[in-house]
Amino acid sequence: MRRARLDRVWWLVTPGNPLKDTGRLPSMAERMDNARQLARHPRMIVTDLEARLRTRYTIDLIRRLTRMRPNVRFVLVIGADNWATIHRWGDWREIVETVPVVVVDRPGASLKALNSPAARTFARYRIDASDAACIASLKPPAWVFLTGRRSPLSSTELRRNRRDTRTGTESPAAESAV
Repeated sequence: MRRARLDRVWWLVTPGNPLKDTGRLPSMAERMDNARQLARHPRMIVTDLEARLRTRYTIDLIRRLTRMRPNVRFVLVIGADNWATIHRWGDWREIVETVPVVVVDRPGASLKALNSPAARTFARYRIDASDAACIASLKPPAWVFLTGRRSPLSSTELRRNRRDTRTGTESPAAESAV
């Protein structure tokens, strides 16, 4: 948020990733509650907007939001692990051509992300991390790769840690998070 000079970040708790098995996901209410506990910043808003708008794919949400709020400059913030596989998303090129993208480095995903089909396709639209503060004002396509302190935890690991905390057992992921 700070480096990209974003006014706020919407933490989208999705109904479920179409590319993953969602059968064992906790309820939306539980995932919303968990995200709120992690998002301890007044300008970070945890929302179930995708479920409420009934959008299944990111591009559908982006289309709706840009129509509903044409004067808002939306920016997609995703992890490097997602940037590495965004070419598998529905209408992925349109996503990158509609909103600027901030790619946040993730452990083990740097090389895959920077050599991904999306990174190669949009290589000439990548801006230097030192210019990240202007990303929201750029006409898409535009993307930036941000590095910094990284957490190895995924949403799956965070849910596992929460379960382990409730049952009183300790998990290796919980130890690495300390």
